[in-house]
Parts: sequence; C-alpha cells; structure tokens
Amino acid sequence: MTVQHRNASPMTSSKIQPSSEIGTAAPSSPQTPQEQHKEQQKQQHYDPSSWSNTFEALSTSAQFSVLVVGVFFFFGIHNLLQEAIMQLQDKKHGVMLGYTEVLGVVIFSYLERTYVARERGQVAPMSYYPLLTACLLGSSALSNIALNYINFPTKVVFRSSKLIPTMLIASVMHRKVFSSVEYTCAMGICVGLILFAAADWELAPTFHPIGLILVTLSVFSDAILPNAQERLFGMGASRLEVTLFTNVFALMFYTASTLLSGDMTAAFALVCQNQTLAFYYIVYITVAYLAISVHMNVVKRFGGVAAVLVATGRKGMTLTLSFLLFPKAFSWYYPIGALLVLGGLLVASLHKMRNRGVKERPRIKVHASDIEAPAGK
Repeated sequence: MTVQHRNASPMTSSKIQPSSEIGTAAPSSPQTPQEQHKEQQKQQHYDPSSWSNTFEALSTSAQFSVLVVGVFFFFGIHNLLQEAIMQLQDKKHGVMLGYTEVLGVVIFSYLERTYVARERGQVAPMSYYPLLTACLLGSSALSNIALNYINFPTKVVFRSSKLIPTMLIASVMHRKVFSSVEYTCAMGICVGLILFAAADWELAPTFHPIGLILVTLSVFSDAILPNAQERLFGMGASRLEVTLFTNVFALMFYTASTLLSGDMTAAFALVCQNQTLAFYYIVYITVAYLAISVHMNVVKRFGGVAAVLVATGRKGMTLTLSFLLFPKAFSWYYPIGALLVLGGLLVASLHKMRNRGVKERPRIKVHASDIEAPAGK
C-alpha cells in the first residue's frame, strides 16, 4: 500500500504540486529581531510548562529553598487569615472557614484535574465516598467550630497531636505494640496538650471545654482519613479524583448544614458589610490549595524527613506569629507546651522513618501537577 501511494497517478501528482508551488510562491516577509523577541515572549507567556521547566533547571538546594519559602509563606498566610477572620466575626461562624476551604479545594482540584492532568470519569464507586466525606467533615468542620471556644494557638497544637489517636487506634484495632521512644513522645505530647489547655482555661475569655472536645474529635477523624483514602487509591483512583469527589460531597453537606444553621446567611451579611472580611475570604479560598500543593511537593521531591522538619518549623512559626500579630494574654505554659508537643511529634516521626529505613532522596523530575494533596486540609 505504501508503494502504491508513493507511485501515485499523474493526476494525483498534479494536484499536489500546485499546492506546493503556492506555498513557496508567496513566502512571508522575514521578521525583524524586535518582532522575533516579542514572539518568543508571547510563547513563553502562554506555555504552561515554561514555569515548570524553569524550576526544574534550578539546583537541588535552590528547589528546596524555593519550596520551603513557599510552605512558610502560604501556610503562614493561611493560618493568619484563619485567626483574622475569626476576630472580624467576633469568634462566631467558625464553620464557614471549613466551608470556604472545601469550596477552594473543589474549584482548584477540578481545574487541575481537567486542564492540567486531563483526567476524565472516575474509577472508584461513589458508594465508597461517604466514609471518606464523613472523616473529612469531622476533621475540617469540628476543628474550625472549635475556634468559637478556644484560642487559635491551642487549635494548632491540638491538631498536631495526631500521633496520640493513631497509636490508640493501632493498639485497639491491630494490637500493635510501640517502642519506648514512641510512648515517651506520646507522653510528652499529652503533657504539652494539658499545659496549653490549662493556659487557655486561665487566660482565654471565650474558653470553653467543648472546644477541646471538638478539636480532639477532629484529630481522631484526621487519623482515620488516610486509611479511608488508601482504600480508594488501591482501586486505581488518582489523587485528584479522590480529592475532587470527596470535597464535592463535603461541600454539599456544608452548604445544606450552614444554610439550616444560619451560619452561611450570617457570614454572608458580615462579608457584605465588611470589605476587609470579603477580601480575606477570597484570599483564603485560594491560598489553602496552594499551601497544600507546595507542602506535598516537598514530600514528593525531598522525602518524608524533610517534610516533617519543614512542617514542624512551619507550626512553630504559626504559633509565634499568632502571639506577635494578634496579642493575647501570655503564659509560660504556652511555649513549654508547644515545645513538648512539636518536639515529641518531630522525634516520633524521625524515629519511625529511621526504623522503616526511609531515606531522603531528592526527586527532581516530578511534573508540577504531580502533587499528592490530602482530600481536605
């Protein structure tokens, strides 16, 4: 067939030849150097991979520095906006923080899945998402509602104590026995939580024990969430698929519940009256997804050890900025408790990784869209 096509009839050849002559008879005028430069700039501006290629061209240390700055910057803005929004709302309607965060994840995960990863359809059955959605709601909603009753630093510290419920669940369900180092770290974390709670009890004017109960339940939900996610990943579902559909169901529940409770209408009225609050919410929706994406890029490229170190430093920065930018009553229980919690978390994580033989291996050739983000926060 190929030989017959090349030895085509004269009629076919005559049809092709004029087309070639037309193409060469009127060549386009040569571009000036200025026009060529403008064309190159235009192509670079519209080429989605140009930014990724520029980042890949950096050295390993430069990439790590850029990502660390990104983690501290975006998470810093994210956490400070949480506290600023709650102050503007008189420590009310904390559930709307969870709602707007889920809304942002739905929007940006859909855009990334559709236009970057170019995924279509779904792999995991819809019947598997209710448990995942319930865990996400418990993790996100309860922790944000807790801000109505406790200080923001207390929420950050309690949210960092996932080691405790993880060990409890593994001990009860799987009868797992942990090392003395892990039990010591867990004890240190518990003491740190008690110190933080005692300081809040004494100094925070809006403190109520229900806030500690809510944030503790959110930590337990957060501990179950990865196991529920792993089941869907085992079916071949992508990270973006799980992220999108889980948050879509969570958004539906959030919308119905906040409308029934009146939180959405009350928060919307406050946003209409306060332009600063409206601006904060818009930035918050965007920055939440960026913070998660940058953090997971650290995990993918430089390993779990680097991610733990960066996350611990980021939480310490968040607590420091909270006390500096949003003055509140101070107690030495706060820094001592934070040191015990974050230090115990750091030591336990590094000990666990060393026992597993996890090595820090930079992964340079990872596409910009290859970011493993959790389903929620």
